[in-house]
Amino acid sequence: MKIAAIIGSLRKDSFNMKLGQFMKEHFKNKLEIEFVKIGELPFFNQDIEMDPPESVRSFKHTIDMADAVLWITPEYNYSIPGVTKNAIDWLSRGDKVMKGKPSWIIGSSMGFLGSVRAQLHLREILFSPNIASPFFAGNEVYIGTAHDKFNKQGELIHEPTIRFLETVTDNFLEWMESGAWRV
Repeated sequence: MKIAAIIGSLRKDSFNMKLGQFMKEHFKNKLEIEFVKIGELPFFNQDIEMDPPESVRSFKHTIDMADAVLWITPEYNYSIPGVTKNAIDWLSRGDKVMKGKPSWIIGSSMGFLGSVRAQLHLREILFSPNIASPFFAGNEVYIGTAHDKFNKQGELIHEPTIRFLETVTDNFLEWMESGAWRV
């Protein structure tokens, strides 16, 4: 299954980037995860939405070709990062390649809540009419105190978190294969 992964942190040593790298490697026999860079997208501007720059066209094409989108989000000021919102704004206009495309949301933070507020906002945005992205409710991943779950080499080492990720990945794949998201 082809998954486009959008990581909301641009920081080189981001725990969410490390989480994405873990997902890509650990589930390589089940998922083909491609990271989609959003840091180089220009700010959304209606003046250029019908003839966007190549970075936007390439970004939208990658999303369009994916079976689903994996959103890996940190939490900034109780919400999603601005780069994530900008990417969504591009996806919601013109050819609207996200419309009806399944989403899967995970995230981590150094706090105890593990990006729960950001994910709440992200779900609300993904429900907007120009995105209308279905997601598998009850299969959320909130990884709190991320700094205690990765080693100094950036590898996820917390076994209960790894087992949980295995469970939610299997749940997501089953949901996708069932076609229930099309309803």
